This record gives sequence, structure tokens and C-alpha cells, in this order.
Amino acid sequence: MAFTEEYLQIRKYTEKICEPLQTEDYVVQPVADVSPPKWHLGHTTWFFETFILMPFSLNYQVYNTEYNYVFNSYYETVGNRVIRTDRGNLSRPGVHEIYQYRAYIDEAMVKLLASPLTSAVKELLRLGFNHEQQHQELLLTDIKYILGNNPLFPVYADKTEVLNEAIPQADFISIAAGIYEVGHTGEGFCFDNELSRHQVYLQAYEICSQLVSNGGFMEFIEAGGYSNFNYWHAEGWDWVKNNHITSPMYWHQIEGKWFNYTLKGLQPVNVDAPVSHISYYEAYAFASWKGMRLPTEFEWEIAARSFNWGERWEWTESAYLPYPGFSKAPGAIGEYNGKFMVNQKVLRGASIATPPNHSRITYRNFFHPHLRWQYTGIRLVK
Repeated sequence: MAFTEEYLQIRKYTEKICEPLQTEDYVVQPVADVSPPKWHLGHTTWFFETFILMPFSLNYQVYNTEYNYVFNSYYETVGNRVIRTDRGNLSRPGVHEIYQYRAYIDEAMVKLLASPLTSAVKELLRLGFNHEQQHQELLLTDIKYILGNNPLFPVYADKTEVLNEAIPQADFISIAAGIYEVGHTGEGFCFDNELSRHQVYLQAYEICSQLVSNGGFMEFIEAGGYSNFNYWHAEGWDWVKNNHITSPMYWHQIEGKWFNYTLKGLQPVNVDAPVSHISYYEAYAFASWKGMRLPTEFEWEIAARSFNWGERWEWTESAYLPYPGFSKAPGAIGEYNGKFMVNQKVLRGASIATPPNHSRITYRNFFHPHLRWQYTGIRLVK
């Protein structure tokens, strides 16, 4: 696919995600981790302007010099910024202005893409495409959080949250002990945290072919899983008590029956669907209750060709750390992943919110263990 076609396709997909929104929905920031939808629209546009148009497009005129402060996310190299918790306090620029900004950048980008491109520009384009795709998933999960915490439980769209209505029988897949290679290989795009490819030794293990279902997780709840400290890390148990956690995010017990907020609004919990919106703490506790454990990221990667994945981001037991030989790029681009390699857990796979052509077996997602507004799930190992 030509760069221009791919660029426009990705940019239009972002705006398509926002089509069901009303103007007020674009501005809300209920919690620090959730950014207003209009901020995502502006930030992904700022990325192309800052890292591609400004250094590589001759005679390019910056759209608005103040937008660098508003839409910079965490790039210290690029300058000061609005702190993350304050993104929802910005009523200006308005939604219409941000769409005008996107149109201005798109026009300039199409012009640039029609000219001969250096290898450096092509590399940054690939990063920019994948950066926007990351924000497409964040955009959808942020929208779900915004609407799911509205007492009216408004419908976002008639969009399913499962890939397969019929769940096959769960079996355990045996993986032999041995030395295996992990990490990205080949010519396709990857993030720097997927490099370099290296060898790891794995003990023999068995990994479940299916994700834990809502029905399976209900059994944990009914067995008193949220009230028994024996299944939890100390930090996880503190989290449960301090935040009064009794079920996955978006679950509501109404007249003795479990409902959950979905993109289609408030619905009865589908017992066959993979459980979602759980923290690492909950994933660990459930596995402990079952007398099993979570896979390491390397166990997951080696076994992933033997089962279907892609409905939920799957918590692993692995800390988010650099691979052997990892190196950060110079300048702002080097801030993309490396500086976050502390106090976070790796998740593998993808989810129903992951955009097309943005998943691979070596992809390393990462979040703090208490977070659960993403489509996160559980796969067991024994």
C-alpha cells in the first residue's frame, strides 16, 4: 500500500471512531488515565506535524504554535505541556477547531508524501502510523469509560465485544522445556521494545487454549474470591479494600443478576464471552484461586501459534523490562517506550478494540497492575 493511501486510511479510521459522539462527549475526562476524545484527535495530528512536517517539509507553516503545549503528551525533549490530569479542563480549542487542524495537517502531509521520501522520513511515517493506531484503541476504550460512567449508560454503537459467539472447549497445550527464540524478526514494523531477538530457556508448561470466560469469573466471585486475602498479592489486597472492588469494571448487580456496560449499552453479562476489564491483581488472584498461574510473556509468545488470540490483551507475569541489546533512539523518539520500563506488567495479544493490521505475536503492551479500562483478560498456565 502506498504511503498516501495508508496515511489517509488510518486518519479516517480515527475519525470514524468518533462518529457516534455528541460534542459534549469529546471533552470529558472522568479520571486521569482517560483522555478526552478531542485530545486524541489533536495529539495524533501534532505527532505528524512535530516529527515529520516541521523537520522535513520545506516552507511548512506551523498551524498554531500554542498547540505544542496543548497536545504534547510526554516528550520532554519537545518542551512543556499540559499535565495529563488537566486535559479535560481545556474547553478550547474546540472540537471543530481540532478537526480543522487535522484537515490542515492532512493536506500538508499528502503534499509531502507526493515527493521523494528519505529512509528517515519513511521510518518516522511507520512510527506515526502505528502511533495513531495505538491511540485509536485508547480512543475507543476512553470513550467506553466516559459513556460507561454516565448513569444513563448511553449506547455508543451496535458493536460487538466478542470475536466468536461459540466458545470451543478449553484444552491445555503442552510446551516442552527448551531454549527458544523470542522478539521481533523480519522486515515488518515493530516498536523498539520488541528488539532485539534473543534466546530464553523455558521449563515445560501447559497453557490453556481459551481465555477465562465471564461465567468462569463469576464462579470466583461467588466463591468469595474478592473477600479472601489468600489469593491476592499484598498490594492487590490493599487495592481491593481501598477501592471496594467486588467485580470487574463495568459490572453491576441488579436484582440479583449481573449486567455489564458494553458498547451497546447496559447488557446482561454474556457468560460465554471472555472476561474483560480486569486488573493484573484480579488476574493473578483468579489464577491463584484456580491453583494455576499466568504465563510469562515468553511462554505466551512461544505458545501463541497454537491457539487463537486477539480478543483481549492478556496479562502476563512478566515485568516490563528491556530486552538484551535494547537501545533508545536519540532525541524525542527515544522517549517512546524506554522510559516507561518500570513498575509495569507486560500484556500480550490484542483486543477487539485493536485496529486492523496492528497486532503481532511479538507486540509488548504494558500497563500498571491496577489499571483495567482496557480490554484485558486472562489465560491460565499450569
